[in-house]
Amino acid sequence: MHRYAQPVIDLRILRENPDRARASQLARGADPAVVDRLLAADVERRAAVSAADTLRAEQKAFGRTIGRAEPSERPAMLDRGKQLAAQVKVAEAAETTASQALVAAHLAIPNLIDGAPAGGEQDYIVLKHVGTPPEFDFPVRDHLALGEGLGAIDMERGAKVSGARFYFLRGVGAQLQWALLTLGVNTAIKQGFIPMIPPVLVKPESMEGTGFLGEHADEVYRLAADDLYLVGTSEVPLAAYHSDEILDLSGGPLHYVGWSSCFRREAGSYGKDTRGIIRVHQFDKVEMFSYCRPQDAAAEHERLLSFEEEMLAAVEVPYRVIDTAAGDLGTSASRKFDCEAWVPSQQAYRELTSTSNCSTFQARRLGVRFRDADGRPQVAATLNGTLATTRWLVSIMENHQQADGSVRVPVALQAGLGGRAVLEPVR
Repeated sequence: MHRYAQPVIDLRILRENPDRARASQLARGADPAVVDRLLAADVERRAAVSAADTLRAEQKAFGRTIGRAEPSERPAMLDRGKQLAAQVKVAEAAETTASQALVAAHLAIPNLIDGAPAGGEQDYIVLKHVGTPPEFDFPVRDHLALGEGLGAIDMERGAKVSGARFYFLRGVGAQLQWALLTLGVNTAIKQGFIPMIPPVLVKPESMEGTGFLGEHADEVYRLAADDLYLVGTSEVPLAAYHSDEILDLSGGPLHYVGWSSCFRREAGSYGKDTRGIIRVHQFDKVEMFSYCRPQDAAAEHERLLSFEEEMLAAVEVPYRVIDTAAGDLGTSASRKFDCEAWVPSQQAYRELTSTSNCSTFQARRLGVRFRDADGRPQVAATLNGTLATTRWLVSIMENHQQADGSVRVPVALQAGLGGRAVLEPVR
């Protein structure tokens, strides 16, 4: 099957309501002209297909007449047959070119937004606040000072071994991450998710199928010698897991939760969050992934958000939920909710989780379908959501710090740290 045999964006929507697609582009702060280029490519491809079909039919019909022709007529008819064959070859080449142009035009358009506020990174809408930022009667330490005091984070040796924005989690730092990510996996398992440890190297079609080789391709690490990519999220292998398959969704959505290391180049972020582990090249993450019927996607999105909030409540940090603006959604999402936790040293909320409704965008690219009530194949919807990452250690340590540099361990994580309720500085 050709990977893009189905349109990346449903062409029925574009043909019937192109203004919706143009409005989506404008809300993202993107070029609406790509919609018109896609419509033009669609017209050109359909014309090329029609022309090639007509010539093939003519060639086939003409071929049947040659056998009935008089001997004296055959030389001229054979010449005509050669002419038709040449015309068919040219028409098929034009059809191929038009099809390739249509695919390229499809790939230039991100998913259509659905309910997201218009604007850029700062145009989000705050949906709610949960918890109250703590007040300290001592000088606040940031997560790196706390982590170094606990013997939990070693940035200096991370840079020595691998370069800037790399680190070692050691001792209680490693244990804290294991406890956190294990809690995330167990939270998902309780909700019926299938745990997965996916590959972190994927083929180009997996990366492109999920929408990560578009405008953010410079964020991705590529191994040129093997033509493989290091994933920035287990969303990629989990989305490609059922590529070119027809799923049974009669019993409801399919749920997976992946634990993986993730890799991001952080291109264009030079000078931002250079201290500590907020913005690094490698981190671990627990990611939920759902396949469902398109009509169930909005409700599924709310469920994934509720699981993220359950995790944030478990680690006892104040947070807020935002409805991310269209220009900050990324290529594949039609809507995205972020949970941002309070970071005392910055006196600001910083993103810890995202959950995105990708509607049918990724499934169209990857050929993931299901059968409707009448047994007809339909394109599935996909959604993803983060349950825990290395970055969570920032908010956990800072919000639970004490005057002597120790850190209180949230009750939900204490079992993973041998029952310790407090992490003491290394003397």
